[in-house]
Amino acid sequence: MATNGPIDTLAPGHESDNTITRDGFKITTRKLPILKAGPIEEMTTKLGITPPEMIFGDNLASISHPSSGWSITFNAFDALDRVDKTGAAMLKVSYSKEWQQNRQKQFEDIKEVVKPFDWSYSTDYKGTTLDCPAFEPSNKPIPLELLRRPDPILFFDDVILYEDELADNGIAMLSVKIRVMPARLLLLSRFFMRLDGVLFRIRDTRVFVEFATGEVIREYTAREEKYETVRKSLAGMREDVLALMRDPNRLAENLSIVGKSLERLVLK
Repeated sequence: MATNGPIDTLAPGHESDNTITRDGFKITTRKLPILKAGPIEEMTTKLGITPPEMIFGDNLASISHPSSGWSITFNAFDALDRVDKTGAAMLKVSYSKEWQQNRQKQFEDIKEVVKPFDWSYSTDYKGTTLDCPAFEPSNKPIPLELLRRPDPILFFDDVILYEDELADNGIAMLSVKIRVMPARLLLLSRFFMRLDGVLFRIRDTRVFVEFATGEVIREYTAREEKYETVRKSLAGMREDVLALMRDPNRLAENLSIVGKSLERLVLK
């Protein structure tokens, strides 16, 4: 998935980059403040949609293998570029018309008319990769038993790419977590959406790298469930139900899998 990439608003040097190198793999994260008005206007023009309320357009998480030329990067611009811009992929449930109308009113003062789009900012983004070498379909899952080992964590970061409160009716958020152990790494890019009274949605992209072999596995899983179905399944728990409904880690097992893919490549 090669694109023109995000808008670069940083001064040369990118002093905010955090980097670690292991066995020929370079892992980088960057966390900077929310974009200001100028870059947001430029992003709006390039994307063709209005960005979320909190847009961290300079943030990123990337894994690269310089000797082979391969890399995968997660950034807000390319993730938002995967949001439906026609309105055709709006939530396929009878969501509140009042919510939609209120949402549109927030953008009435925009000078240029912005086309209808998926206001929930749902994205099936799996990362931005260079053209070569490419992932191929695979049946080999990520080896969870290796990730459960109590190996020391050499590097960890949690990077938010964007967030929106859906006109005070829930939340939509895309974030990336990455942890690097001595022999391997795991990256999790997660889109989480809760539209109150309507729907829960989680879309996870996991990238696993085994350093010694150069094996890279990418797993994508999409989950959804009606709001009321999830609320009822949590009602019997002793914990705070409202708190649980804000925690995608706890919610995931209560959502149905609606899409999944596995891909793999070996870098030499």
